[in-house]
Amino acid sequence: MTNDQLRLRRMILAALFAAITGVLAQMTIPLPLVPITGQTLAIGLAATILGSRFGTMSIFVYLALGAVGVPVFAQMKSGISVLFGTTGGYLVGFIPTAFLIGWYMEKTSFTVKNAIIANILGMIVTLAFGTVWMKIFAGLEWTDALKFGFYPFIPVGIIKGVLAASIGVGVRKRLVSANLLLPFENNMKHSA
Repeated sequence: MTNDQLRLRRMILAALFAAITGVLAQMTIPLPLVPITGQTLAIGLAATILGSRFGTMSIFVYLALGAVGVPVFAQMKSGISVLFGTTGGYLVGFIPTAFLIGWYMEKTSFTVKNAIIANILGMIVTLAFGTVWMKIFAGLEWTDALKFGFYPFIPVGIIKGVLAASIGVGVRKRLVSANLLLPFENNMKHSA
């Protein structure tokens, strides 16, 4: 497989994960300020499977689609106003989250244990971005921002992190064996 073919395959997979993120975002459990959604599960899957570069690319595509009006955000919302609204910090936080998860996986070994660690660290990054953003944009006190934007999401975030890790490791192994992706140790040599 040539570098161009490999790059095209990874770009297609990144676009596919942008679409998957949009679909999983519609799986919503409403809460007072911030709903629980399947978005973070999709972010973890994209980064675990695709790595830092193409996992992050999938998130940029997802956010761009939502920003231009495609209703891919939670509850079929879209637009710049969502990105700069009270919950926009979570969406913006997906970018460093995806990069961190993918980077951690690339720098360690590709195991479920490392994927769980990476996804839980990513969850903390997303929650931190979202909580700080909510505090600023909603004018909340720190105690309220943490109460509504951080603490309720820890248990479900851990569950989604374990799911993303377990599923992501299995899917990635299958994609590598099908020659659709290279093992992480080879990604750095062929990332052009």
